[in-house]
Amino acid sequence: MLTGLTASASRVTRAYLRTQRPGRPTGDPGIAALTEAERADMGDRGRRLLLLLLDHLNEEPRRSSLKLAEAEQEATQYGRRAAALGASLSATLEAFVRFRGAFIAELAAIARRRRLDTREATALLVEGESAVDRLLVALTNAYTAVRS
Repeated sequence: MLTGLTASASRVTRAYLRTQRPGRPTGDPGIAALTEAERADMGDRGRRLLLLLLDHLNEEPRRSSLKLAEAEQEATQYGRRAAALGASLSATLEAFVRFRGAFIAELAAIARRRRLDTREATALLVEGESAVDRLLVALTNAYTAVRS
């Protein structure tokens, strides 16, 4: 358990926004093809996912699993919403993978700033990566269920 990770939410968001590509290839209805209101909705969902992940890493093990289950539900809703809005699966996964990269990079930065020893830093990164992977599976399963 690490405390104070919620302060990193804005860092993850900024890192994610720096990875966005201007424009998408035609024929690939990505997130950029959504209306402003739809993009705002997806952004809000992404921020909730981020905060739940950080809460998961901040909590004691018993409560941590509840936060992760809540994050999985949010990822499920994200996948359903992306499918309903007509965003392609590849664009949805690309956005999530960029989010994942920003999140894991911030966890590594936290480990450096706090001067965690190798064991603690590795545990933080492994737990963060495992949690994000569970969310990716939940998102993908929900998306494909809507589209099938």
